[in-house]
Amino acid sequence: MTWEVVIGLEVHTQLTTKTKLFSGSSIQYGAEPNSQASLYDLAMPGTLPVFNRAVLDKAILLGLAIDAHIAPKTVFERKNYFYPDLPTGYQISQLALPIVQNGHLMIEMEDGSEKKIRINRAHMECDAGKSLHDEVYGMTGIDLNRAGTPLLEIVTEPDLNSAKEAIQYLRKLHQLVTWLGICDGNMQEGSFRCDANVSVHKPGTPFGTRAEIKNINSFRFIEDAINHEVERQIEIIEAGGEVVQETRLYDPDKNETRSMRTKEEANDYRYFPDPNLLPIVVTEEMIDNVREIFPELPEALSARLVSEFGLSDYDASVLIQSRAMCDYFGAMVKLGSEPKMAANWLLGEVSATLNQKGILIDEFSVNAEQLAGLLARIQDKTISNSIAKKVFEAMVESGETADAIIESQGLKQVTDTGAIEGWVNEVIEKNPKQVEQYKGGQTKLLGFFVGQVMKLSQGKADPAVINELVADKLK
Repeated sequence: MTWEVVIGLEVHTQLTTKTKLFSGSSIQYGAEPNSQASLYDLAMPGTLPVFNRAVLDKAILLGLAIDAHIAPKTVFERKNYFYPDLPTGYQISQLALPIVQNGHLMIEMEDGSEKKIRINRAHMECDAGKSLHDEVYGMTGIDLNRAGTPLLEIVTEPDLNSAKEAIQYLRKLHQLVTWLGICDGNMQEGSFRCDANVSVHKPGTPFGTRAEIKNINSFRFIEDAINHEVERQIEIIEAGGEVVQETRLYDPDKNETRSMRTKEEANDYRYFPDPNLLPIVVTEEMIDNVREIFPELPEALSARLVSEFGLSDYDASVLIQSRAMCDYFGAMVKLGSEPKMAANWLLGEVSATLNQKGILIDEFSVNAEQLAGLLARIQDKTISNSIAKKVFEAMVESGETADAIIESQGLKQVTDTGAIEGWVNEVIEKNPKQVEQYKGGQTKLLGFFVGQVMKLSQGKADPAVINELVADKLK
C-alpha cells in the first residue's frame, strides 16, 4: 500500500546575544547552575521585563533572508503551562502577531530540481530552564541559567514529504542562520534544535493525525526519528488502529519514539497579551537599518566565486559552507593571493589542520594575512610547494610569519642553474640503469630523476628548472 508522508518542522534557534530576552543576565554556555539567573529570571515579585533590542534586529535579518513579511506591529503573549523549570508559570512567546510571517527557503532535490518550503512564521520567545535528573538519588535539580534565553522559533508549513527532505531543509536553515550570525548553530549545546510534526495518509485522502517528536538536536537523530515515526504510524493504521495526536520523545539508543504527553492545542495554553510588554512597532527605517548590514547570501556568493575568481562549482560550494571561511578567502585575495591557489590551500592544508585540532577557522592561529604571505613566497618562487607545506606547519605551531621561518631555517628556493645542474649531474651519475631505461623509451622515469634531485637539494631546488635540465641531460 502506498502512503504519503507529511512533515512540518519547528526549529528553535538560540540567538547570539550576550544577554537574555528580558533581563541583563548572561547566556554564556557552561556556567555553574543558577549562576546566570537574575531576580527577574527567578520570577521574584515586583520584577519587570526589559526588552533586548538586539533580538528584534536579528529577527528582522532572518525575515529579509527568507523573503518574508516583517510585521509592522508585533505583540508578546504569555503561553501558560506549569513545569518546574518555568518559575513564572508561563513562557513569553508570540502567537497572533509574530515578527516574521510567510517566508520560504528553496531546497535541492535528489534529481537536481528545487522545491519551495514555505515558512509560516518565525517568532521571538524565551527559552525555559533545564531539569537535571539524578537517577541514583531519585532527585531532580533545576538549572535556570537557560531560562529567558532569546529564541527564534521558525515554523514551516507541512511541505516536507520525507526525512531526507527534512534534513535538506534543516541543513539549509542551519547554514543560513549561522551565515547571518544570528545563531552559532551548535546543536550539541542546544542552540539549534528541532521539533518534527509527522503524519501519514493515503494519496487523495485528508492529512492523517500528526504526532510531534520533541527536541531533537542532531541531523542524524532527526532523520532516524522521522523514519521510525513514519513506520510506527503506518503499522498502527494497517493493523486497524488510530494514531493519537501526542508529543513523543526520540530515544537514539533504542531508535524509537515514546509517548510524552497528549498534544496540546493553542487554546490549552490560554494565550493572552503580556500586560507588562507594550506592542512593538517596526518602522521602515528600522528595517532599512538592518538591510544596510545584510550580507551577501551563500548562493549569490557561490555564483560570484565561480564567475569572478574562476573557482570550480565544487570548490565554491564547499567554501560557502562557512561564512568565516569565505571572509578569510576574501581577505587573502585582497592581499594579493591568487584565488585558485588560496582556495586550494583553504580546502586542503588549512581544513585538514582545523579538523585535526577540532577548531573553526576563526580560532585558527594563522590569520589571513599570514597565509597570504606564505602564498606570496610560492608565487614569487622564493620557496617551492613542498617547502611551503613545511613552512605552514611551522607557522601553525609557532605563530611566526612565513618570511621569518624561511629566513631562520634557510629555506629559500635555489633557482641558480649552476647549483641545480650540479645536483642533476650527481643524480644521473648515480643511476645509470634508470638512464638507460629512460633512453630506451621509459620516459615516465623523468619524475624519478626530478624527485631524486629535489631530495638531494632538500626540497630547495626550483622544480621547473630541474625538469628542464634533466630533460636536456638525458637527450
